[in-house]
Amino acid sequence: MTQAAEIRAEARLPTTDLRADLPFFTKTLRMRLDMIYPADNPSVAVFSGHGLRVRVEQGPGTPGVLRLLTDDAEFAGGQRELTSPGGTRVEVDELNPPVVMPRTEHAFVVRRLADQAPWIIGRAGMHYRDLVPSRLGGAMIASHIRIPDGGPVPDMVHFHKVGFQLIFCIKGWVDVVYEDQGGPRRLTAGDCFIQPPRIRHRVLEASDGIEVIEIGVPAEHVTEIDHDMTLPTPVERPDREWDGQRFVHNKAEGAEWRPFRLSGYEARDTTIADGTKGVAGVQVVRPGAGEHGRATHDADILFGFVMQGGFTLEGEGKDPYTLSAGDAFVIPPGMATRWAGPSSDLEVLEVTLPGRFRTAPVEIPA
Repeated sequence: MTQAAEIRAEARLPTTDLRADLPFFTKTLRMRLDMIYPADNPSVAVFSGHGLRVRVEQGPGTPGVLRLLTDDAEFAGGQRELTSPGGTRVEVDELNPPVVMPRTEHAFVVRRLADQAPWIIGRAGMHYRDLVPSRLGGAMIASHIRIPDGGPVPDMVHFHKVGFQLIFCIKGWVDVVYEDQGGPRRLTAGDCFIQPPRIRHRVLEASDGIEVIEIGVPAEHVTEIDHDMTLPTPVERPDREWDGQRFVHNKAEGAEWRPFRLSGYEARDTTIADGTKGVAGVQVVRPGAGEHGRATHDADILFGFVMQGGFTLEGEGKDPYTLSAGDAFVIPPGMATRWAGPSSDLEVLEVTLPGRFRTAPVEIPA
């Protein structure tokens, strides 16, 4: 049996001066010369390197542009823009630039399930519903994600270049495998994962009708496929950190409930504030004892999602909103609000950045 020939592809670049381009491509751009012809008066040269293969041809044509992304700060002598003798323009940029956190554009946001926001088919066939359309100026994205038909998920090993990412399961279950965290982990309703920046992972299988809430900061971030890593990895390192954050798998079963920051409510902490060293905090909130008072907060981002039951969200200078399961809201810092008239079965997911902030009660005029 003969092995199939390797299929190659080359990007064609015209040049006005091939001879002068030879040292530019080999020395300045550190590419390898693989082919050149004809020998007596070369008009074609093929170079390879940096995952590219380019064919430089003497003759007319519009000069091409190469954009090279590299982690080498000294590449091409540190220059960011170069032009070869034959006219090819080269732009050099960072392969892994730092995650930029946009300035939060604070706003009071209510997104109700009854408003029938569209479900968009996204990565790996998952359905996405946008919970904060403004993205608060690009500071965060909140998605309600579902997989209507369960079974194996056509996912690949990948990672996200992100500052913070939460996966909270509100219905069904999903199996995911993570780098250095042992075998597959099952996330069930009420449980959550913190996926630290750049941790490799892969979604394996999900139940019918699985639904999760995913929070990402910032809103626009890169998902990159890792074709080389196989999961699970052979060594388990539960205390490993990625950009100062640990992987967290918090389970609802057996959780301890304590008084919440708002009077009249109690909450269970998901330990995410500790796992992220205060980058973010995640609480599950339900009615407790006492009056439901009005309060302000000074968190940069405070997002809520009603998982079950309902209540009335009263905001300073706003009409009251009656919220029920599937509804989401954002409360900006400094706005006095009250969670009034909760149903006995109310459960709210609250996500804040940072994880630790101040809440101040506000007197309600008689």
